[in-house]
Amino acid sequence: MSAANAFASAVTAAVTPSLPSALPPELASIKARAESAGQPFAGGVAPALAWQLFSEHKVLLVDVRSNEERKFVGHIPDSLHVAWATGTALTRNPRFVRELESKIGGKDVVALLLCRSGKRSALAAEAATKAGFTCIFNVLEGFEGEIDAQQQRGKADGWRFHGLPWVQD
Repeated sequence: MSAANAFASAVTAAVTPSLPSALPPELASIKARAESAGQPFAGGVAPALAWQLFSEHKVLLVDVRSNEERKFVGHIPDSLHVAWATGTALTRNPRFVRELESKIGGKDVVALLLCRSGKRSALAAEAATKAGFTCIFNVLEGFEGEIDAQQQRGKADGWRFHGLPWVQD
């Protein structure tokens, strides 16, 4: 191989991320439990574990919230975005499965889905699994967590509550 070809190969490898298709052991056990429980997708992942696996480039992280939620509430750096629903009425995105496959690069790629509380991302994970995706997980608690007795989020659980990295535009 010439020096120019070696350099070109190294540059291509450096800018082309490898798709996380190998299931990390931590997720293999979650998937096995989900299957035995009859869950309609690969399982739920706690926020801290989601961040660990994402920051180690072992999984992709896909935010399924609307553009508006990401813009005004915040998002996780380097996460992908495929809206499950759009607009203020949160109208279901009929192209979600196609867009997800295009964005993550295939149906066997290991990906974690995240929404505000974990409910929409669970629905999105179920739809993806029904469409033939094999390793789609839901991030439990979501980005903001459940609403509490004072009608507020982020006080007891969720990505931000746990102090995990996020940014706001």
